[in-house]
Amino acid sequence: MSDPVRLAKRVAALLRCSRAEAERYIEGGWVSVDGVVIEQPQHRVSTETVTVDPDARLEAEEPATVLLHKPAGFDTISGPNPATALVTPATRWAEDVSGVRPLKRHFVRLTPLVPLDRDGSGLMALTQDGRVWRRLTEDGDQIEQEFIVEVRGEIAPYGLHRLNHGLSHQGRVLPPCKVSWQNETRLRFAIKAVQGGQLRDMCAQVGLEVVAIRRIRIGKISLGKMPAGAWRYLPVGERF
Repeated sequence: MSDPVRLAKRVAALLRCSRAEAERYIEGGWVSVDGVVIEQPQHRVSTETVTVDPDARLEAEEPATVLLHKPAGFDTISGPNPATALVTPATRWAEDVSGVRPLKRHFVRLTPLVPLDRDGSGLMALTQDGRVWRRLTEDGDQIEQEFIVEVRGEIAPYGLHRLNHGLSHQGRVLPPCKVSWQNETRLRFAIKAVQGGQLRDMCAQVGLEVVAIRRIRIGKISLGKMPAGAWRYLPVGERF
């Protein structure tokens, strides 16, 4: 029996490369042990078969940003039913065309951003990338979000005009936004700096009861046709 050695040492010998380069191959998900991808350079191997993907490259792997279609009933930032639990390899959208290879480390330390009410559904962003975090937190109030709000009831006179400009929420006069009818029961909101419960309150002020809320866009990123409970990667170069 061979004495166990670090996987990085075995890969360095196989590829005749430096230990540091071997660690990068492993962390990039290019190395398998007995057919199972291992991403930890410190993993110990002895007689196992170690293989390196023939397409392996040493390009730096970017931290992941995930776009999730959150179903109603899940919590975005905090709560007993976190939406982050929905992000697993099995729930990746089959039509994800980002080209990002899924790695085990993409599913840990994902920070949820841009709050969405628990009973709301739609686009949600989670990231490991400090640049994305800064964009969606420090500049968050300047980023427009788009919602489809299903309502019932009869809107008050001049209600649509008031929704666009003229309401307040929790003592704060709301800035102008863009609200229009999508059909007889659905309103489309394009709005910045939206707070929890704000859309329901705005609708209530003009005589409408909210049935459902779905966020379909954050900045330049749209939900598209991704089904509820599925997620996709944010491709490199695509920005909010």
